[in-house]
Amino acid sequence: MIDTTKYTVATFGAGCFWCTEAVFTRLKGVAKVESGYSGGNVPNPTYEAVCTGKTGHAECTNIYFDPAVISYTQLLEVFFKTHNPTTLNQQGADVGTQYRSVIFYHNNEQKQLAEKVKMDLTEAKIWDKPIVTEISEFRKFYRAEDYHQDYYENNTNQGYCAFVITPKIEKFEKVFKNLLK
Repeated sequence: MIDTTKYTVATFGAGCFWCTEAVFTRLKGVAKVESGYSGGNVPNPTYEAVCTGKTGHAECTNIYFDPAVISYTQLLEVFFKTHNPTTLNQQGADVGTQYRSVIFYHNNEQKQLAEKVKMDLTEAKIWDKPIVTEISEFRKFYRAEDYHQDYYENNTNQGYCAFVITPKIEKFEKVFKNLLK
């Protein structure tokens, strides 16, 4: 068990939390990634409730990292380049507010860095459409049910994992090979 109090936390929603968790667990300096829900108005949400799109929560991950090894800015770069930040409430076939692109900042420094990276990427015109990533204050994280934790690692042959997550991981590992564990 990792003592998460020794790490800094980043909270990102980038569509399906299985995908996001699978990406960030591979980074040097990341000690732990938890899948869960944040940004909504329903206490103690379940996966089934979040899937309705009526809780206001996004599927997201808490990423516990050592800023001496990997910076928050580097995490933001991975975040923006491993999902489509220009699709509102959608990532691929996953549609709904629970799949929105969102950064939940934990302090003013994270907020400023997120806004700067988003602005820099907007000015660079990497995407044909505008970035719709929400930048919101972190309030509460609800850890997802146990079967969602380490989902990709435990289910690599499952259809969604094999056809959606594995290609994303392969592309990510080529682009960010210098940041891998």
